[in-house]
Amino acid sequence: MADRTTEEKTTSRSFERTSPTPSPSPSPTPTGPPAPVAGLNVTQMKNAGIIVQVGQQMGLPKRAIIIGMATAMQESNLYNNASEAVPESFNYPHEGSSVDHDSVGVFQQRPSSGWGTVADLMRPEYQAAKFFTKLIKLDWENMSLTAAAQAVQISAYPNAYAKHESRATQIVSAFGL
Repeated sequence: MADRTTEEKTTSRSFERTSPTPSPSPSPTPTGPPAPVAGLNVTQMKNAGIIVQVGQQMGLPKRAIIIGMATAMQESNLYNNASEAVPESFNYPHEGSSVDHDSVGVFQQRPSSGWGTVADLMRPEYQAAKFFTKLIKLDWENMSLTAAAQAVQISAYPNAYAKHESRATQIVSAFGL
């Protein structure tokens, strides 16, 4: 019995003991917008990403998001602008200024036209949601991009949106849609 105990001890000591190898941690998932496309810079691409995200959260198809993107491109070149006519707008994060009446934000929506408060309108998420909410109440699927954008925005330049359709499509596609 003594021999067996010695043999068991020897065998036990001969096995290498290793701690389990940890599995490699996954690479971090990239966050934020993709690299800029269509001549945009990082700031514009960030605002484009907000428009895409809001459209997706609302369950909208790619075409609706392209309409929203082209609209914001025409209205503000995808910058969240304060307005010199609305001094309060400078109290909120902004990326430039405009002088078109009391229009503010990426969609250049007007507090005096009932779009919302200045505080709300200086948030790109809010403006995108307001735009899309009005868009989906229309027969937008059967309208040209320009007609749909104009029906929502009621711009002084109703035909100005069409020129942005190709770039808007490229931008929206860069977000995987």
